[in-house]
Amino acid sequence: QVQLVESGGGLVQAGGSLRLSCAASGRTFSSHRMAWFRQAPGKERDFVAGISYRGGSTYYADSVKGRFTISRDNAKNTVYLQMNSLKPEDTAVYYCATDPRPYDDRWVSSPSSSWGQGTQVTVSS
Repeated sequence: QVQLVESGGGLVQAGGSLRLSCAASGRTFSSHRMAWFRQAPGKERDFVAGISYRGGSTYYADSVKGRFTISRDNAKNTVYLQMNSLKPEDTAVYYCATDPRPYDDRWVSSPSSSWGQGTQVTVSS
C-alpha cells in the first residue's frame, strides 16, 4: 500500500496562495491516479482536484476551477496542489489520496484508496 505525507498547509490571508505537496512511498506512484480532497469542520470530505497517471488530464471541483492547479512529478513521487486567490471558504484539512474514481461530476475515493494524514489550510478574511 502506498503511504502518503502531505505538507505545505498554513495560515494565509484571503487572496493569498499556498502550494501543497503530497509525497508518496514506493515504486508504483506512476500507476496511481491521484486526487486532493478537503474537509471543513462539521462537513463531509469533498473532492477538490484529480490528475491522471502521467498528468495529462486534470479535473476540478467547480468551486476551485480557475484558482487551483493540480500537478504531479512521477520522478519525485509527488503530487502538488497550487492554490491561488484563496478564500475563507477554502479553509479545511486537505488530504491527498490514491486511486480516486470518476462519479458524476466529481471524483470519489475507492476501496483501494490510500490517504495521507492531512494538512490544515486556514484562510483569514
